[in-house]
Amino acid sequence: MQSPGFWDDQSSAAGVSARHAAAQRRLDTFRRLESDAGDLDELVELASDDEEMAAELAGQLDSIERRLAELEEARLFSGEYDTGEAVVTVHAGAGGTDSQDWAEMLLRMYLRWAERRGFGVEMKEASPGEEAGLKSATFLARGENAYGLFAAERGVHRLVRISPFDSSSRRHTSFAQVDVGPLDDETVDVEISEPDLRIDTYRASGAGGQHVNKTDSAVRITHLPTGVVVQCQNERSQAQNKQVAMQILRSKLIELEERKRAEQLAKERGEVKDVAWGSQIRSYFLHPDQRVKDHRTGHESGDTERVLNGDIDDFVRDYLLKTAA
Repeated sequence: MQSPGFWDDQSSAAGVSARHAAAQRRLDTFRRLESDAGDLDELVELASDDEEMAAELAGQLDSIERRLAELEEARLFSGEYDTGEAVVTVHAGAGGTDSQDWAEMLLRMYLRWAERRGFGVEMKEASPGEEAGLKSATFLARGENAYGLFAAERGVHRLVRISPFDSSSRRHTSFAQVDVGPLDDETVDVEISEPDLRIDTYRASGAGGQHVNKTDSAVRITHLPTGVVVQCQNERSQAQNKQVAMQILRSKLIELEERKRAEQLAKERGEVKDVAWGSQIRSYFLHPDQRVKDHRTGHESGDTERVLNGDIDDFVRDYLLKTAA
């Protein structure tokens, strides 16, 4: 960064500067942790005869353990896109209105989790269900390690509960699919040919300003060779929606290539289990008992309300540790 002409190439310089800032933040965290850990011996001596100091020691230990866990988590992100930002899409699956309601519940869980993690979130599309909930929704998660974290949630999520939409109050099982792709900076070589695209425009729905429901500003793009469909309706103009939709399409195509590589690697390792990213990863039981179970790691929680309010760090960390191992 100190070399002459560093800022001549603004795009490249901005990328290097961002990586430098991320490395500096991690180094600062480590140095503060190292310093605080070094103070523990003195605190232990003082706390042996002082209840007030004992309470301070307990708080210091909790803080150090939490920050150490965060550093350990950061160590797990070694993939090409892990440290970058993410495009997250939630789709309702089989189950009609119940699944559309479940998709909206999942979206709420992820938005709250993103807030807890300090990520910026930009909603790009939300298609409401006929009676309730959402058919699909797409948002961008911006922040360090956003893709590495959200990628741990990729797959099918199952909900078992007494349906609020069933007049007979019967138990229903609903499914929703979570897709996660890296938000690339257009430096990744993804070949998209114009003849391979079908671009449709339609009238946006929902809140969003005076242009909503008055102009065909929303854009849907279908990539014909793969069948990948993306859409955007939250920008102010059709041109802006098309630009964002193309960015999301690039993300989806990168995700598709990553999936193919993961499946090929699994075959080479001789893994028999289904490694498709669309396979069911977690079940949320609200009836007859209340618990959440991750089928990949076996991790369980009995506090379903806390999980659905966005406290899923333990599930994600367990999965990341398992895949790293």
